[in-house]
Amino acid sequence: MQATEPYAVPAPVLELDQACVAGEGRLILDHVSLRIEEGQHTAILGANGSGKSTLVKLVARQLYPLARDDGANSVRVFGRARWHVSQLRSLLGMVSPATQLDYTTDTPLEVFDAVVSGFFAARGLGLDHQVTHAMRERAHEALELMGAGRLIGRSMASLSTGEARRVLIARALVHRPRALLLDEPTAGLDIATRRRFLETLRHLAQHGTTLLLVTHHIDEIIPEIDHVVLLRDGKVMRRGTKADVLSSGVMSEAFDMPLEVRQRGEFFDAAPL
Repeated sequence: MQATEPYAVPAPVLELDQACVAGEGRLILDHVSLRIEEGQHTAILGANGSGKSTLVKLVARQLYPLARDDGANSVRVFGRARWHVSQLRSLLGMVSPATQLDYTTDTPLEVFDAVVSGFFAARGLGLDHQVTHAMRERAHEALELMGAGRLIGRSMASLSTGEARRVLIARALVHRPRALLLDEPTAGLDIATRRRFLETLRHLAQHGTTLLLVTHHIDEIIPEIDHVVLLRDGKVMRRGTKADVLSSGVMSEAFDMPLEVRQRGEFFDAAPL
């Protein structure tokens, strides 16, 4: 009988092993360990100052963890500790309010150019960027998927917060990444735009893009997300399913305030007692 190749287990999207980040004389992330598998839609939840933004910067390679005594790498994305940023973006798209600020201020930038330049990890197109027909098709496809095709021709600075957010997710999607990291994605959106935006995220989750949602709003956790990592004071306070983590007692402790967590249909919300 011919020997068969062993089954290759896919590397997790994100794996942290006792990761620490220091700043201002203290540990901002304090020995954080977590593992998020591909297809495991996850919310990273916590109050302001809990370490969420630092975690995002760590994954984005804007910060690096403290060296470990044993020499081991404490942060791996898709199984690797070292990435060229453009390579990483082809697998893991990232969108945050900080990213949006970069694209809506300073030098004017047209919507389609903002999206197609994602292939070059650049802000807009340069003279040395050769845009192929396939790239243009992918950019149009991503914009239509995000309901932003009608915005082509406008400058990024002229867009509303919700419109710009859709364009930047389209930019992240041109690579057809395996996962999408969204840092406070509904910040600045009105109620109606926010609801439509969350429905778009549901569509992405249902069609194969692993979502990592970083938020302090329980009601942003879409039904497709069933795994929650709860941060407090730079540590993982709790992790598990929504049923395990989104309880009144756990949330009250995490946010230092008596809260009542309620389930409304497929969504959860919380209100002070």
